Amino acid sequence: MHARTIDPLTLDSYQRAARVILANHLVTRTFPDRIALALIRRWATELREDLAELFGYRLEVTETTARLFPVVDRLDAGRPARTPAERVFDRRRYAYLALALAALGRAGDQITLSELADQVASYATRVDGLELATDRAADRDAFVDAVAWLGARGALTLADGDAGGWAADPEAGEALYDIDRSVVFAVFRPPRAVQHLDSVRGLFADETDGGASGSTPRAAAARRVRRALVESPVVYAEELTADERALLGTDRMVSEVELLTGLRAERRAEGVALIDVSGRLSDVRFPGTGTLAQVALLLVGEIADVVLDLDAPVARRPRPEPATTLIDQLDQAIPRATVFAPLVVPEPAEPAEDDPEPLGDTEIPEHPFLAWEWIHETVQALTHRYGSTFAAQWQADVPGLTKEVVALLERLRLVEVLADGLLILPALARYRGAIVTVRTRAESELFASATHLGRE
Repeated sequence: MHARTIDPLTLDSYQRAARVILANHLVTRTFPDRIALALIRRWATELREDLAELFGYRLEVTETTARLFPVVDRLDAGRPARTPAERVFDRRRYAYLALALAALGRAGDQITLSELADQVASYATRVDGLELATDRAADRDAFVDAVAWLGARGALTLADGDAGGWAADPEAGEALYDIDRSVVFAVFRPPRAVQHLDSVRGLFADETDGGASGSTPRAAAARRVRRALVESPVVYAEELTADERALLGTDRMVSEVELLTGLRAERRAEGVALIDVSGRLSDVRFPGTGTLAQVALLLVGEIADVVLDLDAPVARRPRPEPATTLIDQLDQAIPRATVFAPLVVPEPAEPAEDDPEPLGDTEIPEHPFLAWEWIHETVQALTHRYGSTFAAQWQADVPGLTKEVVALLERLRLVEVLADGLLILPALARYRGAIVTVRTRAESELFASATHLGRE
């Protein structure tokens, strides 16, 4: 592992490079910023070998891009693509993004927004249930969101015009883009040709497991544990196999990831979390600023108070078995006409389970459970108390606020969403002593500010 031999004076630079590529997977000359690519290029050789050794990841670095090809152990629905304005992509936006990449792969050095829209509209006619009608504002907005996502990563650079003008009126507005083909080709590079897969599970296999690489089952389990540490906010021991739990409990396993990333591991009986004080690995800061983060912290405090109330103990439940619903839904959506049957890759075999018990003993851990009714009532009470400090869009939309706050807590792996309520996971207790200070302005202060501004 190269991180062990790097001079302590430059180790911080190496760790920053590791955090950037682990957080973004794709780094270009402008994304996530203008210094990231140079930093990764400086440490390309060391990073390539350490990432392969520890995680089984493959890193490709060129003059214009750095692309990390991770190994997927499980699907994560909590990390969707987002627009520059933080709107979550829906199915239509994902489809437009994929079709735009296909069109750009065949384009020259420049393309206008209307030309790209026409090509995507043409491709969309071949997909059942999909259409891009440029006379519909909703379609134009979704298409511009997909283009903006590519623009943020440097695949497209606005040379002239305005995408917003085209979205408002395609007859009057137009935009011209320069195409960076190296970024376009780096954005989507699946480990296997999707035409050779008849199940999403075919994307899960770790190519470094077994075979000619000489990888042992223990080494493969170690890579899975390290991947979980850097890909998940919290790694819960109850989710791991017996071999993986044993590895998670070793000092060496966690210290290797700490050394590579520069993060600090926080260990508890229930699992391990890497604490990112740098802000360069986590995609969500918590605690943080903004209404959602603040309400989430307030709700965490209320949940902790209820769970710790010995006079009125809450119900407890075991965690449900991992669901395969998302995988099944994706498999059903595969257009079978595009699968090239002669080269279909067989689904990877499920890893053998040496210990069928979920833990080292026969006890199945249970977690506190709170019904949706209590969650909704609590957020409503917080809104009554602090609503004047919330962003305007949430003050009159408590159900929407509740939905987004719960989604944030689920994304941080502090709760698990069930059909009838929330299962409270152990990591939530980390924030039980947090103090939230809500600053309100007096009416006189608001008038004073207005008066002051009036004199400028």
